[in-house]
Amino acid sequence: MAVAETLESPKPVDRSGTPLVDLRDISIAFGGIKAVNQVSVDLYPGEVVGLLGHNGAGKSTLIKCLSGAYHKDAGEIYINGEQATINNPRDARRYNIETIYQTLALADNLDAASNLFLGRELTNLAGLVDDAAMEAETRKIMGRLNPNFKKFSAPVSALSGGQRQSVAIARAVYFNAKILIMDEPTAALGPQETQMVADLIDELKRQGLGIFLIDHDVHQVKNLCDRAAVMKNGELVGVVDVDAVSVDDILAMIIAGKRPEHLS
Repeated sequence: MAVAETLESPKPVDRSGTPLVDLRDISIAFGGIKAVNQVSVDLYPGEVVGLLGHNGAGKSTLIKCLSGAYHKDAGEIYINGEQATINNPRDARRYNIETIYQTLALADNLDAASNLFLGRELTNLAGLVDDAAMEAETRKIMGRLNPNFKKFSAPVSALSGGQRQSVAIARAVYFNAKILIMDEPTAALGPQETQMVADLIDELKRQGLGIFLIDHDVHQVKNLCDRAAVMKNGELVGVVDVDAVSVDDILAMIIAGKRPEHLS
């Protein structure tokens, strides 16, 4: 992917073409209880779609069908316009889908490069781990995503929350993710760290990635997302452009389970 040459805002999302992801009438039940009931949501290149709802609303269950963690009972998943079969996380990776969980799944005692290549280490001709090559590649990807990142030799336990997010995101992007699932990426971060993550998301948008962002913070969804998909009791309340609604509108969707009247 080309490096963004400026810090301009990402271009407006073009929804005239084929979605990166098209979830159609997805349903999943546990013990006879429908956790997700015929939910349809799509995602376009360079777009961030926020998934909102109370605990138990079904947003995480829905997205875990895309990540391969859960099996859907009904419905179809299309990636770039072609029907996809996703039965496990390995299948999801084949479709260039990566998930960045809130816990980030980083090895605290290892540095950024070792985390980026964890389980996929680069080796030299002798078959030994090539630390220099891994650090060089890590510097390249960080130069694209977060040029201010300098702590390449420090264990990630010594990094700030935003820097740790940088490492987790860099790992996904380096291995050709086109679709990212992010679980509350700014949870427990201060204002400066939250802005760092916002800048990272803007850069990913400029590079054409699509992001599903699961969050409870309506303000963050307004700030970070292009559209918001609100769920309640396993069903989709609606999908709205965040610029067309207020925070109170989105809160009303979450609580009352109804679309804003001016959009109905």
